[in-house]
Amino acid sequence: MTERILIIDFGSQVTQLIARRVRESGIYSEIVPFNKADEILDSFAPKAIILSGGPASVAAEDTPRAPERIFTMGLPILAICYGEQTLVAQLGGTVENAAHREFGRAEIEVVADCALFEGLWPVGTREPVWMSHGDRVIDIPAGFKTVAVTKSAPFAAIADDERKFYGVQFHPEVMHTPRGADLLRNFTHKIAGCQGDWTMAAFHQAEIAKVREQVGKDDRVICGLSGGVDSSVVAVLLHEAIGERLTCVFVDTGMMRTGEAEQVVGLFRDHYNIPLVHVDAATLFLTKLDGVSDPEEKRKIIGSTFIDVFEEEARKVGGADFLAQGTLYPDVIESVSFTGGPSVTIKSHHNVGGLPERMNMKLIEPLRELFKDEVRALGRELGLPEEFVGRHPFPGPGLAIRVPGEITVEKLEILRKADVIYLDEIRQAGLYDEIWQAFAVLLPVRTVGVMGDERSYEYVCALRAVNSTDGMTADYYPFTHEFLGNVSTRIINEVRGVNRVVYDITSKPPGTIEWE
Repeated sequence: MTERILIIDFGSQVTQLIARRVRESGIYSEIVPFNKADEILDSFAPKAIILSGGPASVAAEDTPRAPERIFTMGLPILAICYGEQTLVAQLGGTVENAAHREFGRAEIEVVADCALFEGLWPVGTREPVWMSHGDRVIDIPAGFKTVAVTKSAPFAAIADDERKFYGVQFHPEVMHTPRGADLLRNFTHKIAGCQGDWTMAAFHQAEIAKVREQVGKDDRVICGLSGGVDSSVVAVLLHEAIGERLTCVFVDTGMMRTGEAEQVVGLFRDHYNIPLVHVDAATLFLTKLDGVSDPEEKRKIIGSTFIDVFEEEARKVGGADFLAQGTLYPDVIESVSFTGGPSVTIKSHHNVGGLPERMNMKLIEPLRELFKDEVRALGRELGLPEEFVGRHPFPGPGLAIRVPGEITVEKLEILRKADVIYLDEIRQAGLYDEIWQAFAVLLPVRTVGVMGDERSYEYVCALRAVNSTDGMTADYYPFTHEFLGNVSTRIINEVRGVNRVVYDITSKPPGTIEWE
């Protein structure tokens, strides 16, 4: 049986990173909301439990708590930030609102040995970590000892080696704690005794078996194919699992990038010989989006229109029992309050949520628990061409959310031309594979310019390029001024309708990667 770590989520925006770090060490992990954890503890059979951070205050009434029985199951527990505070409170210690909060970089001092720090931080070590808390522990439960402190947190890390319970006030899952991944590995391998033998090849085989179990022998599946990495991987995985009972529907929304439709049809119909329906629905989508400028309304219109198109195509192919989608973990965490309260909705995603009852189809989402880099690894495992596996992410709503404000055919054509030039320059500079995602945005702003001897009044094109691992956090890519100057010159000279180019240097957070 696959070794598993259960992560109980209290609403932190970076809980997903805990799962990533654990999986990177070769151990399968899943996240469950705190109020659902008790229901799956027995069936999931974890080898250890991690309690995440969260925005609530343990000192307040009616805030989230861990299931009481995890403390008597004999399982190792690592409690992070809010997780440490609720562990302390539930085991008889005391937590209070701190006079001095800690947000950002801090330095812990290791004051005692424990199994969690073994081979990593000896006594006397001073180590940079990332803090994000307003409460602090002031009295620890019986059996615990203090193993690390900061100036403001006298119990920055605590340990009960006998029960294998550990609490840290800092966040080891974020990159700002340089050796945090090593600490998590100490917990999963040395303390929990995991071997770390979970691989993408193992996930591949397990998911094939799961799909075959979920989809009956006479059931049919219809898969929405966008041409991006996620839907491409879903399509190939499902075709391997159920063969000709899969029909892919590629909907050309009129908001694809230049040449994408031809690439998609060529790969899946000609190379993989997967049953493929190509629907030119550009007029339908653009008509429904006419005059709409609100980004959430755009996403909802696109999502509902997709459903309408799929319903019609499902009827044409003789009906389908399942609709397959390329939903990923980051899609889910940004779209819904994962714990039913503590976390915050950032934006909706067109492929997250239920289906209208009238469709009488069930959802199948093989990638729902994966991050983008894991999907790429699965794509390579499945043998997808590198040009698809390594392609920069592209949003489900397409160029609709890269044209802030109202969408027109003219704006889309301007944006396509600018985007092609931008990506062409990136490829020529040998930077495409170094960058997580790069794209152009056509702003709903016209500016005055001078072209030749005449006054111009045309659009502003914004360029965006970021580095990320999983899309949960991102930093802008540091192009040289020379590169940006060359791109700007080409776009202004070659794209009629643009007379100004700007570069977006916002990180995520506080921004998102896409503009809408």
